[in-house]
Amino acid sequence: MKFNLIFVLFNITFFFLLTPIILFSLAPYRDAGLFWQQNWPFFLVWLIILPCFNVFYFTNKRLFSLLEREDWPALVTYLEDRIIQKGGYNSRLVRLLAYSYLVLSDSAAVMSLENKVSLAKPALIDTHALIFGTARILAKDYSGAARFFEARRESAANNKDWVSWYHGFALLLDHRIEKAADNFSYLAQGSKNGIIIALSSYFLNKSMGSVMPVKAKKYLEISGTGRESVQKILPSTKEWNREMVRITAEIHGAAISKYLEETGRWIYNT
Repeated sequence: MKFNLIFVLFNITFFFLLTPIILFSLAPYRDAGLFWQQNWPFFLVWLIILPCFNVFYFTNKRLFSLLEREDWPALVTYLEDRIIQKGGYNSRLVRLLAYSYLVLSDSAAVMSLENKVSLAKPALIDTHALIFGTARILAKDYSGAARFFEARRESAANNKDWVSWYHGFALLLDHRIEKAADNFSYLAQGSKNGIIIALSSYFLNKSMGSVMPVKAKKYLEISGTGRESVQKILPSTKEWNREMVRITAEIHGAAISKYLEETGRWIYNT
């Protein structure tokens, strides 16, 4: 993303938008005073936005430059200085540092960051539970991931269904099949998120029945109903693919992209 270009375009747009309005308000017309009286709040808002935007840009110019170049090692060094050395445990920066570690396949560094964040600003662990939990999955610490997600099934309110699904996924990888099946069954029937219903139904259909034949019929019924629900929520592969692109832009979605593709083929018989 060309952050410099965005900065320049914003300022140019701002200038061209306001210049004719200001000229009109200063013109010696009978209605100019009334115009200014009625529209001064608009000018005030814009005069606040412009300097704030510029201050934000110049304060973070180094960060934007590193992101633009995708220089992940340099970005990690920069963020570690701002967050860990200077104590700037900002939610946005913590998320970006954890993401950068995962891009570099350094799950251990994510764990280390989590320990520091839990001491400095523990609420951020719940806010970014999917990133910190996914790091455990990628590090193959499945039992640790299951404990992590289980502890946050209620507290990670913004991502409750995803945290619950990942809890089930971690249990499955940790070979605790029955508990995983309970999670997937609940989500396949109770979630409002089409992707989560689909993934839960897919795993019930493809994995659980063969391992737990006594309950195979029940799981097939739940997965079949879930499949029908997904086809109503996302009626076509085009809509499914649009959602998949959006989700795989996030680290928790990218980590399961293979399963998302398999699930899409199963849902739409492609």
